[in-house]
Parts: sequence; structure tokens; C-alpha cells
Amino acid sequence: MRLLGISAFYHDSAAALVEDGCIVAAAQEERFTRIKHDPSFPTNAIGYCLDAASVKLDELDYVVFYDKPFLKFERLLETYCAMTPRGFRSFRMAIPLWLSEKLFQKSLLRRKLKHFGETFEGHHRLLFCEHHLSHAASAFYPSPYDEAVVLTMDGVGEWATTSAATGTGNRLEIFQEIHFPHSLGLLYSAFTYYTGFKVNSGEYKVMGLAPYGEPKYAKLILDNIIDLKADGSFRLDMSYFDYCTGLTMTNARFAALFGEPVRNPDQLLTQFHMDVAASIQAVLDEAMLRLVRALAKQTGMRNLCLAGGVALNCVANGKALRERVFDNIWIQPAAGDAGGAVGAALAAYHLYAGKPRQNEGRDGMAGSLLGPSYAQADIERRLAAEGARFTSVSEDQMIETTASALAAQKAVGWFQGRMEFGPRALGARSILGDPRSSEMQRNLNLKIKYRESFRPFAPSVPQEDVADWFELDSDSPYMLIVADVQKNRRRDMTPDQQALFGIDKLNVVRSEIPAVTHVDSSARIQSVHADTNPLFHRLLKRFKALTGCPVLVNTSFNVRGEPIVCTPEDAFRCFMGTELDLLAIGNCILQKAEQDQSLKRDYSSAFDLD
Repeated sequence: MRLLGISAFYHDSAAALVEDGCIVAAAQEERFTRIKHDPSFPTNAIGYCLDAASVKLDELDYVVFYDKPFLKFERLLETYCAMTPRGFRSFRMAIPLWLSEKLFQKSLLRRKLKHFGETFEGHHRLLFCEHHLSHAASAFYPSPYDEAVVLTMDGVGEWATTSAATGTGNRLEIFQEIHFPHSLGLLYSAFTYYTGFKVNSGEYKVMGLAPYGEPKYAKLILDNIIDLKADGSFRLDMSYFDYCTGLTMTNARFAALFGEPVRNPDQLLTQFHMDVAASIQAVLDEAMLRLVRALAKQTGMRNLCLAGGVALNCVANGKALRERVFDNIWIQPAAGDAGGAVGAALAAYHLYAGKPRQNEGRDGMAGSLLGPSYAQADIERRLAAEGARFTSVSEDQMIETTASALAAQKAVGWFQGRMEFGPRALGARSILGDPRSSEMQRNLNLKIKYRESFRPFAPSVPQEDVADWFELDSDSPYMLIVADVQKNRRRDMTPDQQALFGIDKLNVVRSEIPAVTHVDSSARIQSVHADTNPLFHRLLKRFKALTGCPVLVNTSFNVRGEPIVCTPEDAFRCFMGTELDLLAIGNCILQKAEQDQSLKRDYSSAFDLD
């Protein structure tokens, strides 16, 4: 049985193809259109998935959409009616789009799908899955657990913003929900907006900024904005927000509570903004801890799965893991809306069609390496057409050249195998560096990524070496767990260094691997397995043989505001638009110094800021 899952029309549109319960292919539309968080119908992603499975649309059993538009429209109408006459301007903007397009999404989807097959009859093969069920299915069914609690936290689906489900075998049932407008995702997004970052894009910046501050306002938030109960249930005081019917996330009352206006994106970050970031992160941490404690006690289950956009907050995930109320935690790598495409297809396969699971204790996401790949001959042809100058070598030579360049503290573009599904680069479309360098973090941010200097980088490390370098005794294959660097790898700080505040902390060397050690001595870890990504694992091992260190800096192969590269052409253009020194793409080695200098690009402002 073959099913195509689709998420679209909000942000991070994607498609996924499931065959007999196995995820064959999945990709986000942004990777093809080069528009970050592209919400449009995922025409290119669907085309890729069909090609990867060597099937036509007409050969599919079902196409499954990741939410139910009528329920979402019901929420929109009820919200505006409850708050009239406030928000009429927002209502006037939203309703024409709904009446002309979104409300009749079944017809819209059938029209779009006809591009792939004129004989596709969508009336009986087009299914719709509730938003939070799509999220829950994306986490439970690919997990290695036969039984688990599934916690989904996001902005909002149709009505649900937080939900809990239990999964057993091929069954999955949501038993508890918190509804809009009360939302941890929207609360965090409100602070993202307040600190001057873009909603649905900059939340991870708030998380990265938090360690530079102190949670001075956490009590203020808990006393005024969110009523957080002991079991993790909560309600927001909506008098501080404008997102229900307005055009912004927060209002004047919110700003008055903190004593500062909303930060302009061009305004310098101050200690105040860092303290606000630390405060909302502390509140989210506490809310999540209370939820997982209550769910463990309520269900007695020992495994936890996480999905929804909030599950991308790896700081909160790490604290939930260290709480040890669950024995194991598995997080969907594409936890946001993109992952809903996977979940919708799996939910239809297991719940609608009643099919059994196939995982048998394995990770069904296969390292999340589910996107396009390119044969060596195709890579060479594409690079030549771009005017690239390259040398084709053996795989062993490619590994040796790349590892040696990294050991010499060169910045390397790494393009190998199938592209990652989800927001993290996992060693297929990555920019790599030497974590031992005290300058690498700053240089990668400012000279290659063209982004804020405070942003931390993640370490990739072979799974068998994790415990030697990090205080983590479990797996973290998807870069979704934060843990501290091992104490014996840290550097003692002087009294003057310990007294530093804010961004002044940035340049203090805290460990043997300063480029991936955040200011609180933590790191967002990717544990790399030889069976899921053997080439990247080999590179890490060779780097260890050369340097004694098995860790590499791993950040996504793109610049600020750009989607992660998808094709060899994307990779070459980014290579020529940044100060990367070397590009390893398939078995092709490209040295920056050898390239035609007329092909250089200015990538510093090539994409809209995220």
C-alpha cells in the first residue's frame, strides 16, 4: 500500500511517501523553491517523492492532508465572533482568502494533484487527518517503541495547541488536549516577536540567546501572563496578546509589563533582551517538565515521544530527558509542520487502513536522510555546467582530503547522499569545522553564515564517543537534545571571566571544543551512527585519527535566510558566495583558490533575513 502525505498552506510545506508502512521519501518544498518556510502547495516535493518511489500519482492508494480545514475555519469564526468588534481588520483580511480558497481545500487539492495524474479521483482517495493526530503519528509510528506516551506542543492546529496521546502497537489515541488561544508555542512566539525576531522562524534564536541572560522575569511571566498548574495544564491571560484577532503577537499592555517596547530587528540586543529570552526559556522548561511528570504518573508508560514545533526546543528536551520520569525519549526530527506530512500518511496507513507497524524496535526515520541524492556522474555534469573547477577522487581520498582540511581549521562544505528531512543538517548538507578552534564559531557566523555572532553551533560525534565528551548517556541522532560538555573537557574560568555579562561571555574559551560549547557549557548534540550515515561517521573517525578529537562543528549548508542546499548547483553557488575554503560534493573536491573568481557571488544579502 502506498500513501502520499501532504502539509501545506501555512508554513514549511512538505510531502512524504509511505510504502507498506515504511517512509520511502520526504522533503520540504522550500528546498526546491529556495524560499525559506515556503507555505505553497508542495509541487516539487511531491514530484520528488513520486520519482523516488518510482510511482505515478494514479498508483497511490491514498493522498492524505495533514489537517482538517473546516475545523480550522470553525476556530477562526468562533474566535472572531467571541471578540467582535475587535480584530475586524484582521478578519476582513482573512475571510476572502478562506472563502475563495482555503475553505474548499478538497477541490483545491484535487486541482493541484491533477498536475501529476489526470485520472486521479480524489473524492474517495483523498483523506484528511487532524493536525495534532498527524503530529502524534509522526512521532509514535517511526519511533522504536511498541508502547509510548506522545506529547505534541505547537502553536495551534485546528483547535488543539497541546495534546497527549497513547500509542500501543498500531493504535494511537489522543486522550487530552489544551485548546486555542492557550498555547505554549504561541507564548514562545510572542516573546520571539517581542525580542525582535521573526515568528515561526526566529524561535531558535531566542533559545540560543537565553544562556547569555538571567531568568529575571520568569516570576513576572508566571504571575501575570501564564497560569501554570502543577500537572502542566495552563491558561494564558489574553489581555497581553494580540494574536487572536490582531496583526501582531503582543500588545501595549505586554510591553508595559516589561517596561520596554518591542525590539526593532535592527536594534542592538541588550542585556534586557537576553534576560527576557532566559526568562521565557525557563518558563517553557518548567511547563514541559510538569507536563512530562504528570503524563508519566498518569499513564505509567516508560517511553515518551515528542512532536510539534515546541519539540524543536532542544534545551527543554534535554531537561525532560534528565528528569528521568521516562526511560526513553524519541523526538520526530521534522517536529514542525513539515513532519505532519509523514504523520498524516502513517496515521492513514495504521489507523484508517488498520495495517500493522513494521519498525520492530528500529528508528523508522532512517536518520531522516529521506531527500534527493545525486549520482557521481550527475554531480560532475552539473558542476561542469556551473563552471566549477573540481577534482574527482576515490571515496577514500575524498575522506582524507576533507579530514585534513578540517584538521587545518578550514571551513568545509559537505554535500553527500540523501538530503535531510527537517530543519537540521545531519551530515548530508552540512558546513563543517574544527571545534577545537576558538575562532571557528565567530568566523562561521560572520563570514560564512552571515548571521548574528551569538548563535551557537552543534557538535556531531560518533555515538560510541558521545559519553567521553558530553554528559549524555542516551542517543541524540537528530540534534534535538542539549547536554553539558563533560567536566574533564571544560576549562576553568578566571574570576574576571565569571563576572562577565551578556555578549561579553561569547569569546571565553570554556572547553577543549570551544566552537561548539555554549556560554553555559552546553551543546546541542548529534550522535552519528555508522549504519545510518556511514560516510559522515567515517569522516568523524578519520578526523579523530588525525587530531585525537572525534567531534566536528556541524551547521546547515546555507547562509542566513536561505533554505538548506538541495542540489549540487545550490551547493556550488553557496560555496562561491561565502568564505568556505573547500567543498566535498560526492567524490568531487573543490578548492576555493582554484575557482574562477568571476563566479564569486555576494551572498551576504542574497536572501531575506530570517
